[in-house]
Amino acid sequence: MAWPVLAGTLVVEVRDGAARPLPEAVVFLESAQARRQVRPLDKAEMGQAGKQFVPQVLVVTTGTAVDFPNRDTVRHHVYSFSPVKKFELKLYIGTPSQPVLFDQPGIAVLGCNIHDQMVGWIVIVDTPYYGRTAEQGQVLLDKLPPGNYRLRTWHPGLPVGAAALDQAVTVPAEGQLSVTVRLTGVRP
Repeated sequence: MAWPVLAGTLVVEVRDGAARPLPEAVVFLESAQARRQVRPLDKAEMGQAGKQFVPQVLVVTTGTAVDFPNRDTVRHHVYSFSPVKKFELKLYIGTPSQPVLFDQPGIAVLGCNIHDQMVGWIVIVDTPYYGRTAEQGQVLLDKLPPGNYRLRTWHPGLPVGAAALDQAVTVPAEGQLSVTVRLTGVRP
């Protein structure tokens, strides 16, 4: 006899300090069980096109190697001085032969030494349960094992170096839980 697999759903609505929906927020659930379930992504890419990082925010799991293809006709010099991952990809066109391994959870801020307006972020999570909010500020995480988690919420409009907002949440064995998160101090 097969036992039913219990799984819950979490709907997270993220709003700014003025209660407006906040798209592009990164939401993830952390727990000891989640850390045991996490695996590196097979493929991840932080490209450059139009003298911008594409996507501007990339979410990967710990242990993921990220490619940095330059699709512009000019050279870029991509770097991060963030404690979670320091690296430099000196002036290049095309795709560097070696991807960059992101092996610690945290937030890496990226820049280009040639184009100061280029700013990007790589959010490295130690969980398979994550997503980004859509235009209306919502994200749905489903097929979650029931239990106690830390709900973490981050947005690129937060001050540089700001940690993800952290709150406790209990995912039900069945059904759906809805949570609203208020991120104050987010710049447009």
